[in-house]
Amino acid sequence: MPRLNRIIETALYVDDLERAAAFYENVLEVEAMLRTKTLYAYDIGGSSVLLLFQRGESLGSQTSPNGTIPPHDGSGPLHICFAVDAEELPVWETRLKQHGVAIEGRMTWERGGESLYLRDPDGHLLELMSPGVWATY
Repeated sequence: MPRLNRIIETALYVDDLERAAAFYENVLEVEAMLRTKTLYAYDIGGSSVLLLFQRGESLGSQTSPNGTIPPHDGSGPLHICFAVDAEELPVWETRLKQHGVAIEGRMTWERGGESLYLRDPDGHLLELMSPGVWATY
């Protein structure tokens, strides 16, 4: 049986790409890998990619000489989690406060990891998680 190795891309759908880009680039300091009219792609830790799509702009198939990407979109507040080093959680908390980003929740997990929860400008719930939450992290 073939197996899945990891998640490569995670997509969020946003109402304003420039507003979202300002948040992710300035507050979370992620690096843009691609910018198109309807999609921005960001490197996350050198091992995964965060895709920000302009909401509603990927509802049709995207066709090129190399192939076709089927339609997709999303609505409502979604959730993604970023891995961070445990000793950097306080640094992240300070950075978020400096940028006026509220921490909406905190969790100390049974296995010892910790999480901070915040929102991006589109209301998506973001989590910063230290190791010790899952058997795989």
